[in-house]
Amino acid sequence: MAEPPSATVSIERVAVCIPPFWAPDPEMWFIQVENQFALAGVKSDETKFDYVAGNLDCKYATEVRDILVHPPTEDKDGRLKSELIKRLSASQERKTKQLLEHEEVSDRRPSQFLQHLHSLAGTVVPDDLLKSLWLGRLPPPTQAILATQINSSLDSLAELADAIADTNPRPQMAEAASLEPMFEKMSILMTAKIGEMATTLRQEIAAVASPTRLGQHDSRRDRSPSTSRQQRSRSRSLQGICWYHRCFGDEARKCVQPCEYSSGNMQGTR
Repeated sequence: MAEPPSATVSIERVAVCIPPFWAPDPEMWFIQVENQFALAGVKSDETKFDYVAGNLDCKYATEVRDILVHPPTEDKDGRLKSELIKRLSASQERKTKQLLEHEEVSDRRPSQFLQHLHSLAGTVVPDDLLKSLWLGRLPPPTQAILATQINSSLDSLAELADAIADTNPRPQMAEAASLEPMFEKMSILMTAKIGEMATTLRQEIAAVASPTRLGQHDSRRDRSPSTSRQQRSRSRSLQGICWYHRCFGDEARKCVQPCEYSSGNMQGTR
């Protein structure tokens, strides 16, 4: 004798054990839910829809609010499943992309960095997007070479990137760190030298503008006209006289020709 439909529905509700909803990978969660439905013998579309809707947290239920409030007349469970996967996956993809954008190669080999991005991306980031993010973090020369390998798989590109990195090794972090004390010392010495030069320049400017030098400058300007005429006359008289007679007069022991000096016509400057 066949069992009444009401009894069958009651057994389904007791036997099904739905795991907690897993937002990072809703597709995998639905696979587990379908396995539970199969074990419990649940085939009713209405029952599946109710189980899934009843196990969604509020923040995830709001993503498919329109379907929960106004469910379709047919394939309610299938529509809820497809829309929940699509909408949550798109949201998770944006969040994962933001996370991946802050990752750098650092001292890892390109293939190691690719595996690291794979672990962060999970199943929600497409391979094309992951490839673009990975290539964008590699050194520009490596990017240029890999860009020519249009038909190569991502794994092949990773192997080629490793080979390029082996021929052009990046400086080790320890070596870069060992140079920091030297740069710091050079910076201190340069700062001290600049300060010393600035002090010397200020002193020279102050000396030029001091009253003593101004007074000396004024005294030169205030010389009498007669003194200036005497100096000009003496300058003319020295023209045509060699250096020895100009300096020593009659006591000169040498003479460089042409020289117009005659004994007694001038006194040496020394």
